[in-house]
Amino acid sequence: MSVLTLTAQEEVPAPPHVVFGLFGAGAGAGWVFDALCDRVVPGAAVTLRAPLDPDGALVEIVGRIGTVRTGRMIEIVHDQPWRGRTVLRFAAHGTGTRVRLQSELDQPGFEWLMRRRGHVLRTAAHENTTIGLLTSKSGPGNLFAAASDNMATLALEEINADGGLRGRPVELVVGDDATDPATGAREARRLAAAGCRTILVATTSATFVAVSAAMADSGVLLVQTLMNEGGVSGGLRVQLGERPAEQLAAAAMPMMRAAGGRRWFLAGNDYCWPRATHAAARDVLPRLGGTLVGERLAPLGTTEFAAVVEAVERSGADIVLSTFVGADAATFQRQCHERGLHHRCLTLAPAMDESTLARIGAEATAGLHTVSGYVESLETEHNSTLLQRYRERFGRWAPPLSTLSESVYEGVRMWFAAALRAGSDDPRAVAGAMHDARFEMPRGTVTLDANGVVGQRIHVAEAVGTDLRVVTSL
Repeated sequence: MSVLTLTAQEEVPAPPHVVFGLFGAGAGAGWVFDALCDRVVPGAAVTLRAPLDPDGALVEIVGRIGTVRTGRMIEIVHDQPWRGRTVLRFAAHGTGTRVRLQSELDQPGFEWLMRRRGHVLRTAAHENTTIGLLTSKSGPGNLFAAASDNMATLALEEINADGGLRGRPVELVVGDDATDPATGAREARRLAAAGCRTILVATTSATFVAVSAAMADSGVLLVQTLMNEGGVSGGLRVQLGERPAEQLAAAAMPMMRAAGGRRWFLAGNDYCWPRATHAAARDVLPRLGGTLVGERLAPLGTTEFAAVVEAVERSGADIVLSTFVGADAATFQRQCHERGLHHRCLTLAPAMDESTLARIGAEATAGLHTVSGYVESLETEHNSTLLQRYRERFGRWAPPLSTLSESVYEGVRMWFAAALRAGSDDPRAVAGAMHDARFEMPRGTVTLDANGVVGQRIHVAEAVGTDLRVVTSL
């Protein structure tokens, strides 16, 4: 139920049919809340930035167009940074157009906005077992986190429908790291204070490292669900997901065959996961016959990649290893396409997911590949039933699933299976029970050995429009 409606408006010196026709032109174009989308039709992915927080920066909304009334109204159904509906209405105003935006704000959304403003909200004590989810509902990582809390919610609803833990429901508390490690550490402490003895961390590795350090003496189990470079050990630290070396080992030969060449250029964000992936590339690719011809790193939040694209062009690369994430990955790929880079080389982006593909747009994904343990189109019986339940629960315009969000569902199910195995939700008991174990998941069989090393099947997939099609599996 909505508790509040936020409003904002812009006035544009052009008639309504012109303003409506240019909706989605994007940041810097001066049109309608910096909205970005390729087509104004139901189902199209869209992002916009609106002044819904007078005390802070613009709020970025990520969703899909639900309803369109040409020239008059656009409805956006969204899950980020809260789940709701935002409506834009276009009306003549003098010789120009007034665009009025109304955004529904539910209770979780209200609490998110208050924390963003720096207000400390008192959290009532939970009577039941509580599990935390730290994700990126804002910042550059908000694209890959689009379905994360949906998946945690779905997993817990299934668990609770079967009786919960020891006959009582398990509750979920969600935190937003804003794609910032320091914010992530503060949010993790808030989740622990709310009673979360286990926190699933579905963020950048930089945030996971910061959270792990900040929570060193907390007694809380931290489970990193999505792909990572490893290296954070300890009895209360579990790292799931794909690792760079295994991803590159699976993808290198298929990519070089498809590209008809062996020259690789490394390009990505300047933080720990891309640097570790590039280090793995310097080890793995030469052993498989690849040649490295260049490398560039850019800060998270970069919006202009001309220098990186030009460096790739000068290098004569056959394949770009793109380790950009979220909004940066989408922007980089779109700018590569604008320069025609897909005519010269292919791109392998290990962290590319279906939500980011939707932001890139069908045309600009030409030549793009990824490598992961899960894609939404994976043909397993468990995955088919998962997708059916997901759409029934969250609707047709809910964000697509990907290895980054599906891993959250698996993280919850693994935690619950381990708690049953241990006979307790005690963090150390659960962590111990997660090791040397086998789990049947939508992506297939996932194992953790005694040292916490993950075993799973890896798939190389090619972007076909905004979908991923498996090319080969290992």
